[in-house]
Amino acid sequence: MLPLVQPFFDPITSTFSYVVHAGDGSQCAIIDSVLDYDPKSGRTSNTSVEPVIAFVRAHRLRVQWLLETHAHADHLSAAQYLKSELGGKIAIGEQICTVQRTFKDIFNLGADVAGDGTQFEHLFKPDEAFQIGALMAHALHVPGHTPADMAYVIGDAAFVGDTLFMPDVGSARCDFPGGDAHALYGSVQKLLSLPPETRLFMCHDYPPPSRAACCETTVAVQRRENIHLHDGVAEADFVDMRTRRDRTLGMPTLILPSVQVNIRAGAMPAPESNGVRYLKIPIDLF
Repeated sequence: MLPLVQPFFDPITSTFSYVVHAGDGSQCAIIDSVLDYDPKSGRTSNTSVEPVIAFVRAHRLRVQWLLETHAHADHLSAAQYLKSELGGKIAIGEQICTVQRTFKDIFNLGADVAGDGTQFEHLFKPDEAFQIGALMAHALHVPGHTPADMAYVIGDAAFVGDTLFMPDVGSARCDFPGGDAHALYGSVQKLLSLPPETRLFMCHDYPPPSRAACCETTVAVQRRENIHLHDGVAEADFVDMRTRRDRTLGMPTLILPSVQVNIRAGAMPAPESNGVRYLKIPIDLF
């Protein structure tokens, strides 16, 4: 059975979220949802995710999984809000524990981030098989951008997170804590060894002015046209390019709030004694 895929694009963070299902009334997964966050005011809203909820309800879908490809550094996850509205089990790769421990130290976080992944309801092991109703799926560990990145292969579709971008954009950065360009090269080779007709769905697109944002390509097209990782690109050449390119990149606008929330499976920190929740901004650390 081949999955039906409905994308949703958030232009503020250039993020694609997906509902993956087998038809009206079936069980579904929601992948990489977005919670709106205004960095100037610190206010959150659910505007971006409301169309996702409306689609699920309009098609009488039953949410089984709320999947995260990794702890995003460019947007906050709406998984907790989706769970409260639609149900579902929040899941990520088991290496999230490594990311939690890294950022627990960076942000000097409390006991609510123990570094054991318990904020999530399921931690996928590499190559773990699972189901979305009648749809067969498996979780691929694809580190490099972060140590915990996962890709979800569901039927003839693969949701690649921040490993690959569209062919004319290339690949994801590897300079975050625990990132590794050698590992990313290997992860991409794993993805590009899938059947040529496999549909690849991006988590982000940063298009040139000549085209609109796009979320879907194929293994065959990536192997032929990806500007960083087409067939014939040697690992050493990719690592050299990626390392030099990453040195020129600034920090993502939302990395500091995003990581603190996303390693908690989209949950905010507990309220302090005055009833207000706070996110931390480390000074002169990065």
